Amino acid sequence: MIKEIDGITMNIIKKFKAKEGINHLSGPNLPSRQSIIDIITTLESIIFPGFQENEILEEEFLALNIGEKMLRLGQSLMSEIGKSIHYRNRDVPIKNSQCDAEASELTYKFLNTLTAIRDMALKDVNAALEGDPAAKSREEVILSYPGLEAITVHRMAHELYKMNIPLIPRMMNEHLHRKTGIDIHPGAQIGDSFFIDHGTGVVIGETTQIGSNVKIYQGVTLGALSVKKEEANLKRHPTIEDFVTIYSGATILGGNTTIGQNTVIGGNVWITSSIPKDSLVYNRPAEYILKNRYAHP
Repeated sequence: MIKEIDGITMNIIKKFKAKEGINHLSGPNLPSRQSIIDIITTLESIIFPGFQENEILEEEFLALNIGEKMLRLGQSLMSEIGKSIHYRNRDVPIKNSQCDAEASELTYKFLNTLTAIRDMALKDVNAALEGDPAAKSREEVILSYPGLEAITVHRMAHELYKMNIPLIPRMMNEHLHRKTGIDIHPGAQIGDSFFIDHGTGVVIGETTQIGSNVKIYQGVTLGALSVKKEEANLKRHPTIEDFVTIYSGATILGGNTTIGQNTVIGGNVWITSSIPKDSLVYNRPAEYILKNRYAHP
């Protein structure tokens, strides 16, 4: 068997040489998927203390608990950001000490945003509690609403995205995409009190701008009219102003498309041009045929 395995191994290695572009050999160490997942878990336990503990989190031990998590988080995040910076500078001659110093600076800069992210998280929790009649408590929202977890992690990833850190922001949001079915690009700008109800199948593109007090339902797409690579640096996705509600299955496309404030977008509509404020948009009722299932011809 060893001989057969050796032969298969050598054939695979030959393909490595012929398939440049999906190999990462002898290059800078890349961020670890598992480490990023662990970082997300630790961040969530800091944003929502006491919700991931196996035992009651006593207030007298709070400083010790959070301090230990912050220290562990800082070390892990600094390591993964350092890998990302080495990757970004892979074709530029730069000293390791410079990359490490930048990683340290960016790590502390990000950690200083956690208090603001916590403030936004409270508003997002309240938006879910007030926007969903089925929600009974903040605890229920935090423990069981995928839309809240998706937007919380997005707010973290967005801060790293603004710092021009490669790989990690996308890895964070794609982990939540796999977990929740909600796909938010880390570049999307999202205001306070954002609520995604149900959530499955929601897509929010990179240059989307969303105001405050916006609520969207499952299957909503905020996307681009075209996917040309040369348009990567242009605004390709819509702007959603304050107090807009978008119901399930709606598709809103284009960088020049703006949905005015206080507008309601009905389910399954297709929009590629701007809608003025205070509007109600919906499809004509479908014509359907009703028959008795058991009637004979």
